[in-house]
Amino acid sequence: MGKTYHGSCHCGAVRYRATLDLAAGTGKCNCSYCGKIRNWSATPKDFELLQGEEVLGDYAKDWGEGNIHHRFCSRCGVTVYGHGHIPEAGGAFISVQVNTLDDASIDELVSGPVRYADGLHDNWMNPPADIRAL
Repeated sequence: MGKTYHGSCHCGAVRYRATLDLAAGTGKCNCSYCGKIRNWSATPKDFELLQGEEVLGDYAKDWGEGNIHHRFCSRCGVTVYGHGHIPEAGGAFISVQVNTLDDASIDELVSGPVRYADGLHDNWMNPPADIRAL
């Protein structure tokens, strides 16, 4: 069951609305970028950027048939959401950083399972051998 949340970067220049089912689970990835930002994300059923498109930076990576775009506020530096296409993980996606949700309670954030993806080895559908640092 989905609930509509609002999210933003630290300075408030980027704001969005997303419908998420946090009880269905969230995800963490160990790829070289996600490990650095301590990625913790969820896939929305619906996503709308409300403001800040003009200040969004885009850190992108392309490989073979896949790509990912990490969207961040160029003013405060906070990564807000990502989108792209990873065939091994089901194709096109968008995900929001759950730490940028302004109106989600701690209980809601931890209500569902956390799925781990071994993006470091392009083994997206399986957890990495060690998840302690994620």
